[in-house]
Amino acid sequence: MLTNHFYHEIIRKTIVSFGTLFNNIEIKHTDKSGNTLSVTKVPISYGPQQKFLARVTQGRDYQDGVGTSLSLPRMAFEVMGMNYDSTRKVSTMQTFKAVNKNTNKMIKGYMPVPYNINMQLSILSKLNEDAIQILEQILPYFQPAFNLTIDLVDIIGEKRDMPITLEGIQMEDNYEDDFLERRALVYTLNFTCKTFLFGPINNSSEGTSGLIKKVQADYATDTANTKTAPRQIRYLATPVAIKDYDADDTARTNETFDIKKTEFDVNNATPFKKGDYIQIDDEKMLIRLITGNRLKVRRGEFGSVVAPHDIDVKINGITVTDDPYVEVGDDFGFGETKIDYGDGSVYSVAQGRDSDL
Repeated sequence: MLTNHFYHEIIRKTIVSFGTLFNNIEIKHTDKSGNTLSVTKVPISYGPQQKFLARVTQGRDYQDGVGTSLSLPRMAFEVMGMNYDSTRKVSTMQTFKAVNKNTNKMIKGYMPVPYNINMQLSILSKLNEDAIQILEQILPYFQPAFNLTIDLVDIIGEKRDMPITLEGIQMEDNYEDDFLERRALVYTLNFTCKTFLFGPINNSSEGTSGLIKKVQADYATDTANTKTAPRQIRYLATPVAIKDYDADDTARTNETFDIKKTEFDVNNATPFKKGDYIQIDDEKMLIRLITGNRLKVRRGEFGSVVAPHDIDVKINGITVTDDPYVEVGDDFGFGETKIDYGDGSVYSVAQGRDSDL
């Protein structure tokens, strides 16, 4: 056995994403004056070209007279093969660390393996005008590659650009059949999808408790022996939320105000103090002054958009209770603390606490 079961659905996602690229193509028929007579969305299905051609040419004869022939135009796509791409090879022993979105724990995996998936897109049409309408809606996007972003591994949010390269185009149009046979004009487009296949992703043996939530640095004046030098200053930095997570509904607005107003009444200003951050709708504000139940604020904090607000809207406080909810990918600030010492103690990494010399 190579390993325990794992399945990231990367090949499936690649195939589905490729087909989705072409699922909104239309053909339009007009009269001599340019007026639109009809607009038809071109259907697309997964399957071999030969199967759809058989349905087109045989019609009701292919299944004891009860079959149904396909209408044209339509498109079909299928996987033609896969091969390893040595030009994108990375070290086989190189690993990466990421965060499990479900558990917020650190996990570890090996770098992905580059593979090329060869895809074939077939355009089947009765009229050449319909076929070239479809073709011209596809070719301008491939020069010769088109980048498609795919979420390859959901659990860690691993998104990568997948170049889809157009390798060539073939055309087939047979006039040898008699007039009783249906004509099927076929354009065949060959593509290469450059994707990555990830192996099993395991819990990291290092730092399994999750992300780094605090950084501590001790400064010492005696540099002769850094292990036993007494500390003088300690600097701490922790993530601080810059948006409300817990929807605490601390107070409510007591009036409407536009984007220019910096003072407004609230129903209860007691829970707030000068220097607090608050959030009304999606806008963040800094409280600069409190007079009774009237707040004077600086608006548009943390890059939020200044917007008008209605009466009786929730005012959520951005406080320390929001800090533990900061997640991977969120914007956040840093809470900084500086402590001056003179007690001659050092911080023991092994014990995880201060110890006397």
